[in-house]
Amino acid sequence: MTALATTGVSKSRSVSVAVSSVTTQGDSIIRVQDLVKVYDPNIRAVDGISFEVRRGEIFGFLGPNGAGKTTTIKVITTLIRKTSGSVIVDGIDVDKEPAAIRKIIGYAAQEVGIDDELTGRENLRLQCALYHVPRAEAESRIAELLKAIDLEDAADRRAGTYSGGMRKRLDLSMALIPRPKVLFLDEPTTGLDPQNRSAVWEYIRRLNERGMTIFLTTQYMEEADRLADRLCIIDHGHIMAEGTPASLKGSIGADVVTLSFKENGGANPRDAAKAALARIDGISEIQEVEGGIAIYARDAPALVPQIVLALNDGHLDIAELTLTHPTLDDVFMKYTGRKMRAEEVTPQRRTPWGARRRRPM
Repeated sequence: MTALATTGVSKSRSVSVAVSSVTTQGDSIIRVQDLVKVYDPNIRAVDGISFEVRRGEIFGFLGPNGAGKTTTIKVITTLIRKTSGSVIVDGIDVDKEPAAIRKIIGYAAQEVGIDDELTGRENLRLQCALYHVPRAEAESRIAELLKAIDLEDAADRRAGTYSGGMRKRLDLSMALIPRPKVLFLDEPTTGLDPQNRSAVWEYIRRLNERGMTIFLTTQYMEEADRLADRLCIIDHGHIMAEGTPASLKGSIGADVVTLSFKENGGANPRDAAKAALARIDGISEIQEVEGGIAIYARDAPALVPQIVLALNDGHLDIAELTLTHPTLDDVFMKYTGRKMRAEEVTPQRRTPWGARRRRPM
């Protein structure tokens, strides 16, 4: 957990609500306009993106590693300065009043930021101290959080003994100490097994149901599809598509047949395939994609025999054929020309903050 506290935090409502205020979903709490971040003349990490996040929604930022997701979230949370553009959070300008923004947000980074030498309870006490939460209030808040994340029985064990899922839940709870209006989660389930991933998803849903706005970056299609009310697909620093998961999948308007071809040393098989398939009625679009072609057609299952025969007549050897109803994978492929593969990840790092055990706080 990256601590963002800079000044004292006033008392607010019970952590069971987990937000400073609850407002009707629909108005925007984050507005990003023409955001650019350049690290040097050759690295344009974010290239003029614009979007809004509505109050009370789970907003997904979907894209592969290196797409610009983390850079964007770090600009909005005031951790790095933008090159140009405008960022407004709950009416506050990120350049003019960064400290005010830090008071109303929580942020959990990709890597778990807990201290393995402290217990779960001590980690939460430390975070309360960073936010200047009065001790009496801190103990009540910690007890409620430990219950919410199902760590009451393990609260007084060293965090270094926790499983990956327990560590991630503790890290997320530390982001809730300031009772944020907006919670930023940067790839919150990377490195978790399916069971722990589902548990984190359920926790995120419960937070949102209590009124919290959640900004979620992810490279997992299923995570974006199951959690996000709306999402942006970002690639190479550009927003490629935006909408609800259902509307994005519906925009394809067809089933998808994806084909790859065996190498035969001849002409480009994708050009030859497009020519061979051009005469088949019912195909609405043929797109070149990484490794082959994607065919968009209504009632594609009925067309598969014609597609195979046409390619066979064109002396094209199929290496692989897949038929799917529209998914977010297909949306990403349609707008970028390639499939998005979640990167292999290593287990969560366990780097203690100190070599020796600290005294209880």
